[in-house]
Amino acid sequence: MMAHEPKSGTLLAQVDTTACLCRVDAGLKSVAGAKKYVPGTRLCLQPDIKPSIHPTRQKPSRGDRSRSQSPLLPGLPDDLAIACLIRVPRVEHRNLRLVSKRWYRLLAGNFFYSLRKSLGIAEEWVYVIKRDRDGKISWHAFDPAYQLWQPLPPVPKEFSEALGFGCAVLSGCHLYLFGGRHPLKGSMRRVVFYSARTNKWHRAPDMLRRRHFFGACVINNCLYVAGGENEGIHRSLRSAEVYDPNKNRWSIISDMSTAMVPFIGVVYEGKWFLKGLGSHRQVLSEVYHPESNSWYPIYDGMVAGWRNPSASLNGKLYALDCKDGCKLKVYDEASDSWSKHIDSRVHLGNSKGLEAAALVPLNGKLSIVRNNMSISLVDVSRSEHAGSAATTDDLWETITGKGQFKTMMSNIWSSIAGRKRLKSHIVHCQVLQA
Repeated sequence: MMAHEPKSGTLLAQVDTTACLCRVDAGLKSVAGAKKYVPGTRLCLQPDIKPSIHPTRQKPSRGDRSRSQSPLLPGLPDDLAIACLIRVPRVEHRNLRLVSKRWYRLLAGNFFYSLRKSLGIAEEWVYVIKRDRDGKISWHAFDPAYQLWQPLPPVPKEFSEALGFGCAVLSGCHLYLFGGRHPLKGSMRRVVFYSARTNKWHRAPDMLRRRHFFGACVINNCLYVAGGENEGIHRSLRSAEVYDPNKNRWSIISDMSTAMVPFIGVVYEGKWFLKGLGSHRQVLSEVYHPESNSWYPIYDGMVAGWRNPSASLNGKLYALDCKDGCKLKVYDEASDSWSKHIDSRVHLGNSKGLEAAALVPLNGKLSIVRNNMSISLVDVSRSEHAGSAATTDDLWETITGKGQFKTMMSNIWSSIAGRKRLKSHIVHCQVLQA
């Protein structure tokens, strides 16, 4: 169980500090029976809690409760009922929780979603964090299977007005927000995370150092942060730290070779590459080796032609090569250059609304997310295997919504907005699985 600091301030109303996400309905008589449907599944049961020192009414035992409870699905043992429920599309899970208390408890813990993941039926959604023209933060989730944008609980207030905060995903289903500069509080150490399984915000231990506009990445399910600036001083930082969710604590790692405010970063071949501005506004590049806990300056062809946004997928490093994201380039390690291009041959324009803000892996493909919330998928694996035989239509797919009319109209309005002032722009984009 994770240890949490006391709740404070405005976060109290929005952040659930209940840390045990491993609840299973104790009334499921044959919940262990579901284990045979997913070999190797580990059940995570909540331990018994000692009774209160205050006298209370005698509660029925677990055995009595399980005998009196109705089955999850009439006519089926609970293990078969679970095997059916885990196959319900994720878009309906909010409704499943409303059916009964037993269904709610089943979907509130890790057991239900661990089964989905083990069976390979967990679904990936795109989560987009946006900032409007007034500086306020909002966020949305996109279901690519049904092409629907889903509502989400509000971002905790500390981050709704913050600048330069980090965003990363741990364990595939937890989206972390950390650090940043609050207009009143200055640089922050605060860390919160959203669980795609519970649809709630939770607290996590604060970072060791206040910082904003820093670099962040995830390696081996550990969260690394480095560089940036701190409160009031406005100078670059060299310090770096790592958060291990299994130990639920932050630890100091080696300082960077030189202070830096990163503007682009990527994990490639198990190493963390960062590019940013030094204390004298010069462009710097560094690489971190987690095995040796060491930083090294780097000046090769990879960082020379590296552009934002970028992403690694299946051992390949990709970056966008045009403003609207309709052209991808691939890093060739043998020649130490960015050479091969994957072009959609249908470019959208240069407005701010159509500008590509993120490049993230989604269901084995690369997803290009633009400021107008349009999303394109590129099947880069087919490009590698088919070579020149693959056509543009085979590789590129637009999943922004149903029907071309909606996409066309959104592009027109985005172009108009782009000529003036952009209504909002994407700050972070991540993919969560549940």
